[in-house]
Amino acid sequence: MTNGINQNNDNTDKLVEVPKGTLLLRTMSMPADANPNGDIFGGWLMSQMDAAGAMLAYELSQGKVVTVATDEIVFLNPVHVGNVVCVYGRVIYIGNTSMKIQLQMWTKKNHSAGSTRVKVTDCGFTYVAVDNEGRKRPLPREVRDNKEQIILKGYNSVNGSNSCPVD
Repeated sequence: MTNGINQNNDNTDKLVEVPKGTLLLRTMSMPADANPNGDIFGGWLMSQMDAAGAMLAYELSQGKVVTVATDEIVFLNPVHVGNVVCVYGRVIYIGNTSMKIQLQMWTKKNHSAGSTRVKVTDCGFTYVAVDNEGRKRPLPREVRDNKEQIILKGYNSVNGSNSCPVD
């Protein structure tokens, strides 16, 4: 795999895109989140992306964050009731008080072990670290001092931990 691209199993020259970043969230779409046609509402999908990105932003900022902006969200493929929804993320910008996390949402059918993942959308979310009164606050010095490494290799390369440890 190179830069999120993986060669097909049949060894053809056709390249297949694979998720970029760390798996931040995995859930199943439910009937309560669907329209009458069985497609999941875009607002529910956006909220899953925001929740996933906020978890990473919270960990990076070591405290409360707020979502201040998103890039344009274009839904490339529908998500249906019962699909497994996965959100992957990676930090692409770190400022003094803010960070931008690029999020990708992928889906696959839950009932089919061999089903193919399908990209749903790819979007940047910007988060700002805030104090208890909702005022901007600086990101931790460790994050600001190591921003190039975090952007290049991920947050775990600096903090040495896994945000979702295995028991």
